[in-house]
Formats: sequence, structure tokens, C-alpha cells
Amino acid sequence: MPIFKSLPVAASALALALTGQSAMAGDVVINLGYAAAEGSTYAVLADKFEELAEEYSGGTIDVKVRCCGQLMGEDEAFKAMQLGTVDMHVITGNNISPHFPLMDAFVLPYIFEDKDHAYRVLEGEVGQDFADQLHAATGVYLLTYGFVGDRDFYNSRNPITKMADMAGLKVRVPKNQVMIDTFTEFGAAPIPLPWADTPTALQTGTVEGADNGTSFIKSQKFYEIMPYFTALEHFTYFSPLFASQRIMDKLDDDQRDAVMRAAREAGMYQKEEMTRQVDEIRAFLVGEGGMTTAEFDRSDFIAAGQRVQDSYAADKGEAFTALVSAIRAAAN
Repeated sequence: MPIFKSLPVAASALALALTGQSAMAGDVVINLGYAAAEGSTYAVLADKFEELAEEYSGGTIDVKVRCCGQLMGEDEAFKAMQLGTVDMHVITGNNISPHFPLMDAFVLPYIFEDKDHAYRVLEGEVGQDFADQLHAATGVYLLTYGFVGDRDFYNSRNPITKMADMAGLKVRVPKNQVMIDTFTEFGAAPIPLPWADTPTALQTGTVEGADNGTSFIKSQKFYEIMPYFTALEHFTYFSPLFASQRIMDKLDDDQRDAVMRAAREAGMYQKEEMTRQVDEIRAFLVGEGGMTTAEFDRSDFIAAGQRVQDSYAADKGEAFTALVSAIRAAAN
């Protein structure tokens, strides 16, 4: 029996899961957090969701957006939603893996051939099935995947023209085993650090390089301290909007519809807006931002990424292997 079978779309599944809850929710305040700076891709999603959720609910929902880790960091936010102490949060996918290991299939290096492939997966049957499985296992709702971007690489030691230039480089990575193993395969020396510790580690030289979504390098002003930029595109990332069971249970039927519609449309808006911005941001980083870039050979990186993919697909169990197979099949 296949692991990834046809399921209702995520929005319909969530609506059905919540049917029967009280229809007398009244006015509801939703606190929505994210850990990145104002102006980041997180802000594009969160601010648009706030606008649309309040509009579509006729003002019965009041979304309070809390940027910059005001609620808490990403490493803690998912567990807090499980406990019901945080309503909603935007969290990058790789930080979900400790709570739901199947997410690592999307973290694998070069797992998507291009952006069209990524959106076919996430906006199609595979992404819908994944959201259902995540809710069944954790009680947390994935409301929208939003924009899919690349983690661009930057460092203070040397330009990257080939994989050998990465040898021994002290690279900050999130506390995600796939990412640790990938940079090890690249020949670097990965150092796992929480996001909150990363800017200081870069400034003090505790680490010599890192990767982030393109917009983060600009919004965090890493171009001021990191001289070398590489559009390595080794990891694809997305940062879904998640919601706790507790906050969804507070909503009446009309409010749930408003939230689901707002999340879906905010995700599409973020996708369009950030796709437009990426080329502009990269041009800024190597222009006005003063970073240096160089032509590089990606072939060794891709081969190393394939080795990591194959290793994880073989060792992570039937569900993980099935998800990797489904992602690969959607490339055709």
C-alpha cells in the first residue's frame, strides 16, 4: 500500500477536522510570531496574513504580529504551539525536523531540481499529505508553505569557486542533522548553533561562514561583516505558517474559513513578492552591499548532495523513503 495516497486538499482537510467546534467564538486575538528581522521574507507572509485575516473575518479576528523573536526563537516555537502557549508562528522547515523528522526529506541538498519542481511537490498531493501527517503526529496545523527560496552561502575566508575551497571552513549550521552531514560531505567543519547566536558568532569569528535565505543576508545586514557571497543553491527552504490546535479551536466556522483563506492567499502573495525580490537582493549584495562573488563549479557540490540524499533515503525508514521517491517522481 503506498505511503503517499491521494488526500483532500490541506484547506479542506483542516476544515473537516475542525467541523463541530463551537460556532460562537466571538472576537479572537491571534498572536503570530517570527524570529527574523522586520522586512524579511517572514514579514511579507505575516503582515499579509494579518491584513487578510482581519479583512475576511469582518474584524472579529485581531492578528498581533510579533517580529524579531519577541515571542520566542524558532527552536522553541513549534513545541510551544503543541502546548498551546503560542498561537501561530512562521518557522523555517529545517527547524521542524527535531519535532517531525519527516521534514528532513525537504531539507536534503539539491532535492528539488528547480522552483517549478518544488511548487509541484508542496502545492500538490505530496505537500497536502505531508501537512495531514504533521497534524496527525503533532497537533500543529501547517496553514501554508508560502515562498520557496534558496539558502545562499557567505563567508569571511575566501571566495568559493569549487568544493575544495570549502575545506575546513567553520560553517554555522542550524541544529539539523541533514545540514550538518551535508556540510561535512562538502569538506567544511559545520558548527551547529541556534539562530539567536548566529550574528554574534559571525562577528567574533567563532564561525567563518553560514547560509541563509537570500533576503535574510540583506535584512540581517550580514553583507557588512561577510565579504564573500556564493549563490550555491544547495538547500531549498520554505518557512510555513503554523497554527496551534488551541487557537484553531477558538474560531467559529466563519473565522476558520477566513483564516484558511487568508493563509492560502498570503502564501501566494509571499511567493510572488519574494520571487520578484531575489534577483534584486543578490544584485544589491554584490553591488552596493560590497560582497565579492566568483564563478564556481557546482558539479562536485551536486554529487555530494546526491550522496547525502541516497544515504538518508536508505536509512530513515519506509515513510521517509516513500516521501523522497514521491519528491523525485514529481520532477518529471
